[in-house]
Order: sequence, then structure tokens, then C-alpha cells
Amino acid sequence: MLALAKSEMALISKLSLSSFSSSICSSNAKSIDPINPETINCSLHFTTSSFSSSSSSSSSSPFTEKHSLKRYQRDQWIYNNLQQQKPLEPTPCSVPEENEDSIRRNDIALQLPELKKLLQVLREKREDKCSGDGREEKCGPGNVYLVGTGPGDPELLTLKAMRVIQKADLLLYDRLVSNDVLDLVGPNARLLYVGKTAGYHSRTQEEIHELLLSFAEAGATVVRLKGGDPLVFGRGGEEMDFLQQQGIQVKVIPGITAASGIAAELGIPLTHRGVANSVRFLTGHSRKGGTDPLFVAENAADPDSTLVVYMGLSTLPSLALKLMHHGLLPNTPAAAIERGTTPQQRVVFAELKDLADKITSSELTSPTLIVIGKVVSLSPFWPHSLKEAPCMAEAK
Repeated sequence: MLALAKSEMALISKLSLSSFSSSICSSNAKSIDPINPETINCSLHFTTSSFSSSSSSSSSSPFTEKHSLKRYQRDQWIYNNLQQQKPLEPTPCSVPEENEDSIRRNDIALQLPELKKLLQVLREKREDKCSGDGREEKCGPGNVYLVGTGPGDPELLTLKAMRVIQKADLLLYDRLVSNDVLDLVGPNARLLYVGKTAGYHSRTQEEIHELLLSFAEAGATVVRLKGGDPLVFGRGGEEMDFLQQQGIQVKVIPGITAASGIAAELGIPLTHRGVANSVRFLTGHSRKGGTDPLFVAENAADPDSTLVVYMGLSTLPSLALKLMHHGLLPNTPAAAIERGTTPQQRVVFAELKDLADKITSSELTSPTLIVIGKVVSLSPFWPHSLKEAPCMAEAK
């Protein structure tokens, strides 16, 4: 009980905004109210194009984009303390980018009452279950599952992942967990978005840690949903380490990482006898948001290896130059795949020296996976001539 109380206090301390000044109310952004249509749209920086029926990036995305309407509809339980649900009809207006942090903190403040209420319900349920008859020793904290959901196609989920998703009390999900996967969640589960995009984190990593810990100590079955595999560029290892140090049992359910799922979709063998004898996964993340890749070793430019770059759109021009500088041939086959394995998948094939320009002209957006190596030319979609316009392969 003492540990639970301390955990709940830590959660409240992390998420509450007692020191949050009233300057938000006087800023250009209104207070967030995900129930009231006018307020939600002004607060969340929606634009008319966000709701058009065209193939705009946000409206056609299979994932949870920043401030998306679907996110607030899916997570509406967390705003029950506001007012009765009303139909959401967008009214676009503009919010300066500098107010993003104010929006984030205000959104967390609005969620806090329902989070505390759910903690209380779970705690009472646990105490009732464990009272009397010497059952106390069997009623420890709940379990946390780190579940990989694959690159987007719900049919790539494992049977074990499906089972856990459908029995969870609370699911904390990332941006790259596809909407189709989230539709499989059990009817009694609570969903909470904790996704991150460049320049906007709905929750800090520390806040995510505290949420996982608090609800696990309340006896809940907590599922942390991550796109791809939770232990491949997913920070799953950090969450597992934190929770294990607090005495919480963590179970990892692997998912098909984007490299495997997307390469299979395009018929690209990541290794192939006589062509590629190894595969290497690289992060395209940069130092402090710049355009220079975080790390590229000289041996990454191995012509007998396949390179798969995650999160590498912004750093690809610099990465490609470094790889060619270290000896990778400019005409090395390469591919960039946006939203792989989903109905919105788009693919650009090009030689390494041209790939960055082809991506720009095709206006690919995140998430985009990059595959570099001779095995790319083994794909049945590889164009016979790259002197023409880039080949765009659409998902079936």
C-alpha cells in the first residue's frame, strides 16, 4: 500500500500542473477541450486540409498523427471530466508553433482527473480481490507487457500479441501503432496516446515510465504498444529496465520489425547468398535535430551488406554522402518506403546518389524506411531503367 501511494503521488507530481501559470489562457491558443468542437480545433492547430477527403498526409495516414481528431475520439474516456460528448465538427484556426508545449501540458492537466479516478478504481478492485483468506501474498502488482505491433498491417500481429491486447486494462500506444491494430483492442480496455513526433512529445519518456509504474502497482494489466518490435529503436529496453528496478515484472512480446515486414512486402531479401552476407540496422536520428546522422561507421559502407535506416528522412542526404565517401558505389540500389505494409504505402526506387532527390520530388513523409544494398535490385518492383521517372510502387 505504501509503495502504491508513493507511486500514485509520483504520477500526480509528474503530470500535474500546479506550477503551470495562467499565461496559456492569455496566449493565442485556447485551452484544450477535446469535447467541444470549436475549442478543440483552435487549441490543436487544425487546418481545413486536415479534414478534407483528399489524400492529404494527415487525413490519409494509417497512424495517429499529432493532434489528430481520431486520437481524441479513441481516447475520449480520459476527458470524461469535461462535458457530455458532442459531435466533432472541425472549425479550423491557427495556433503558433511556440504554443505546442503549452498545448501538451494543458492536455495532460485535463487528463489527470480521469487517470486518478481509474487508478482508484483499479486499486479498490485489487484490494477487494485480495482481502481475507490469506490471499494477500498472491496479490502483487500487475504485469506490464511491451508489445510489438509490426509495421502497420494488423495481420502481421502475433497470436500472443492479439491475446494480450484483448485482455489489457490499460494500453499506452505510440504514434506508429496503426489504427487497424488499435481497432482490435478489447471493449473494456482504456487507450491512452503517448506518441512522439519530431518537435512534439505528448509525454516525456519519464512521464511514460511513471504511468506504467503507477498502473502496474495498482494491479492492472498494462500493455505498452509499440510499432515494429519494442526492442528495435523503440526504447523498450529503457522502460523494461526502469520497471524491473521497481520490482515490476515485464514481459516482452516481439513484433515484426519494419525492416523485415517491409522488405518482405517488396520481395527484398535482406540477405542473399552471393549478394549480401549481413544486414545492419541504423538509426537516422541526428544530433540535436540537425541534418547530420548520429553515427555512421566506415564499415557501414560494406558493399556485401544490406543497410536499413530507420527514421532517416532528414539525415539521408548527409548519410548518402558519407557512405559514398567511405566506398559505397553511387549506383548502389536503394529504396525508400513510406508507411510500409499499409494501404497508404508508397515506394521510391533509385540509385543511392539519386535517392534523396527522388524522395524530395515524391514528397515522402514520415514514417519512411530506407533500404540500401544490392539486394534491393532483386525486388520484382525494381525498375529496369532508372533513367526514367522514379518507380512508385503502391500497396495492393
